[in-house]
Amino acid sequence: MSDPIYLDCDTGVDDALAIALLLGTPHAELLGAGTVTGNTGADQAARNTLDLLALGGRGGVPVAVGARHALDGSGAHDASVVHGGNGVGGVELPRAAADPVPVPAVDLLLALARARPGELRVLATGPLTNLAMALRREPRLPELVRDVTVMGGAVRVPGNVTGHGEANIAVDPEAAAEVLAASWPVTLVPLDVTMRHRFGAADQEALRAHGTPLSTALAAMLTGYFDYYEPVLGERRVPLHDPLAAAVLLGAVDVSDAPMLGLRVEVDGRRGAVVEDASAARQTRVVLGVADDTVPRIRELVLAAG
Repeated sequence: MSDPIYLDCDTGVDDALAIALLLGTPHAELLGAGTVTGNTGADQAARNTLDLLALGGRGGVPVAVGARHALDGSGAHDASVVHGGNGVGGVELPRAAADPVPVPAVDLLLALARARPGELRVLATGPLTNLAMALRREPRLPELVRDVTVMGGAVRVPGNVTGHGEANIAVDPEAAAEVLAASWPVTLVPLDVTMRHRFGAADQEALRAHGTPLSTALAAMLTGYFDYYEPVLGERRVPLHDPLAAAVLLGAVDVSDAPMLGLRVEVDGRRGAVVEDASAARQTRVVLGVADDTVPRIRELVLAAG
């Protein structure tokens, strides 16, 4: 049995690791990807995604450019200090022959959902603008999609762009509020868990030693990522935000704590805060803990991508 997946991403360094994990998981069937402005611009994110897919031998996966601005018209915060000027740590990837498909990301998502009704699984590793736009376009979308896994939010821990806001939610809180309120099953993989599971120097060396074009590129990207996180964390390691979300979706790691919670995304005042709210109309599965062997499992799948 395969898991047909649509990836909505803002391909920076951790998205690149998530893409590799998807390619390295035998039952993951990546049907398409759409991009959104976040870690880098939506157009650059599409270029990065195409180039990474080609390095992993999956150059035929369609990639569509999505939202360049949040629902309110604002742009993203500048994440170049984290992900480099091109989103992938300044690493120059070999340019894939493919270009983005000539339709917006929303159109690609809707086409795939209609082609595989009730089967498609959505993994969102960037701001949720595209998903909110798709919901507005097609109110029946929650009936067509099996489930949605979101890397985002800081529920019981501080944020990473403000004291309360995590980047993917804070860039477009209105979109996040609409996605969490929709009637599809949502699993949220927030900073509460992603910050605790990290790659270090040994993981980078394993990628470099593997010696494939994709693993070598990923190893190179990690250098700048380490440089950013070392003063933040006090150690030369990096959190596995997006690959952990991908691993949760695919059942590749054992989840130890995932309560169903009512959540509210604040769009005024503490914009981007994800707040527990028992009165919320919908319940969200929130992953707060995973098994201790999560990092080696993720490393194994990333290396399996080739």
